[in-house]
Amino acid sequence: MTQLFRIHKNRLIYHYDAEEVWIEPWGKNSLRVRACKMPEMPPEDWALLTPEACDPKISIGEESAEIANGQICAKMSKAGKLTFYNQNGKVLLKEFLRNRRDIKSDYCSALEIEAREFKPIIGGDYELKVRFESDPEEKIFGMGQYQQPYLNLKGTDLELAQRNSQASVPFALSSLGYGFLWNNPAIGRVTFGKNLTTWQACSTKKMDYWITAGNTPAEIEDTYSSVTGRVPMMPDYAMGFWQCKLRYQTQEELLHVAREYKKRSLPISVIVIDYFHWPLQGDWRFDTKYWPDPDAMIRELKEMGIELMVSIWPTVDYRSENFQEMLEKGYLVRTERGMRITMGCLGNTIHYDSTNPNARDYVWQKVKANYYDKGIRLFWLDEAEPEYGVYDFENYRYHLGPDTQVGNIYPMMYAKTFFDGMKAEGQKNIINLLRCAWAGSQRYGALVWSGDIHSSFRSFRNQFAAGLNMGIAGIPWWTTDIGGFHGGDPKDPAFQELLVRWFEYGAFCPVMRLHGERQPLKAPIGTEGGGLCVSGADNEVWSFGEENYKILRKFLFLRENMKPYITKLMKDAHETGAPVMRPLFFDFPEDELSWDYTDEYMFGSEILVAPVLYEKMKERKVYLPAGEWHDLWSGKCYDGGKTITVPTPMDQIPVFTRGGLNLKTC
Repeated sequence: MTQLFRIHKNRLIYHYDAEEVWIEPWGKNSLRVRACKMPEMPPEDWALLTPEACDPKISIGEESAEIANGQICAKMSKAGKLTFYNQNGKVLLKEFLRNRRDIKSDYCSALEIEAREFKPIIGGDYELKVRFESDPEEKIFGMGQYQQPYLNLKGTDLELAQRNSQASVPFALSSLGYGFLWNNPAIGRVTFGKNLTTWQACSTKKMDYWITAGNTPAEIEDTYSSVTGRVPMMPDYAMGFWQCKLRYQTQEELLHVAREYKKRSLPISVIVIDYFHWPLQGDWRFDTKYWPDPDAMIRELKEMGIELMVSIWPTVDYRSENFQEMLEKGYLVRTERGMRITMGCLGNTIHYDSTNPNARDYVWQKVKANYYDKGIRLFWLDEAEPEYGVYDFENYRYHLGPDTQVGNIYPMMYAKTFFDGMKAEGQKNIINLLRCAWAGSQRYGALVWSGDIHSSFRSFRNQFAAGLNMGIAGIPWWTTDIGGFHGGDPKDPAFQELLVRWFEYGAFCPVMRLHGERQPLKAPIGTEGGGLCVSGADNEVWSFGEENYKILRKFLFLRENMKPYITKLMKDAHETGAPVMRPLFFDFPEDELSWDYTDEYMFGSEILVAPVLYEKMKERKVYLPAGEWHDLWSGKCYDGGKTITVPTPMDQIPVFTRGGLNLKTC
């Protein structure tokens, strides 16, 4: 029996039939588990970085083998069942296995259900399912952003795939005291069921996951970010207010808006040139008909203290000046069948292949010559999923393999394209805005926003859950289109209410950014190049009525006043991986009630925010954990450990501080 197990260096290896399983330490209090039925274990580390060497304790007995690393221990039976324990012997997670290979075990069964099911794809690799026992009382958080309102993901079924407004970042934090990374970029699913947790990859060569034990959520996040990478330190300007709309059509229009902000003495850090400021997709340069002097524009903005961000799309039009060269060199995504078109938007286009290092360098060199060398240091990496005209994942193939096997890594490699290029130029504190992410994207300076969402309170509630779960999934930099993207007439009182409530919430997000496709749309201003694209209605803070402008102005200055506090939060995220915005349980893990409140959150450790998520809300209940809390607006002091009811006039959302923090003077 002992021949089933062996030790190689610091790794416990189990071999039965064609399957080989590797269990080894990977960072503090953590284990990496891999399995395959290939001649050799595939070498990719995917989201994981190489950690410092650990010295685990490994033992092999007659009935099982164990490996321990700090606070975590894995025990594997001779039938192949894995169980994970913390340092106190508490079961954290165990595989669901039902077979007859160990007649003495309590899981001996005629069902013949494997914990690790490698189902061969005829002529190809494997479809993989990995099953774990489920504790019905467990609470699960993280996993990225999904357009649904559930903060606690127990009982949900999630697609492991990237789409516009969906970012699969497959790290889950459990209330039982562990964190789990599904380290596999394949298209798949996870079901956090009441009876089973099942992870699935549609096509893969190996099973690969990482698990860590911790006494607190903060400890788990710290360890997780240490093995997947820390976010850079956010630059000072990015902590202020970002002005954006669909879309400034000309250089003069953008400068007019920037000058107006300065004329009104309003805080503004960033202004954005959105898509189709180029002649054709894949040209990656200004259309000089509408942007005749980018150098002068950039110079004037810098004199006003405003950073310019420009939109980059990964799509390449067949008519682009770069298309033929990129095609010949193999820098474009391929299709398995049919016309080689991945998206159609004012032209037939193919995405560049971000998994190809040569393609990454090619795109960066174009961007460097046409934007970076002019002084632009911030890029909006749109369409980052990538967005396909049809999400037939099985029809696309990358440099690294079929989309079904590697597709979820595309947005991380898109971020890496620009991070590597900017770093090579000597830039520090790199940040770029992306519409998607995967595990590890944070180490490449990815600020993720929640995509082209609807302008409604229902959608607003979805973003609330998405932002908190993105932070838990290891992406500390996150933002939304304030007011939503699709729809919203600035003159409509119902939309004005939504916009104001969203703006108030946005002041307490990692990045505060106003954007949207406001109605009615403006007609194209030309018949070629960048002039072909429509624009949205006005979307500046003075566009929503005078009374609302006063409220938005108030929160602009509140945000500006918070920058010293936000700097501390960004430093903490950079050094420990702590989410900037996080559920109550992150700071109050011993408070059982804090795990249940899903409509308020902490902005750092000293500010509690309870946004207004429903229309015409005059008051709302707020749970205050133990301690002394101060109402930002009234100054009233409350003892925590209870629920209170507070008013919610249009110019306020419930905000409470502790630890002596004074937002009016910080």
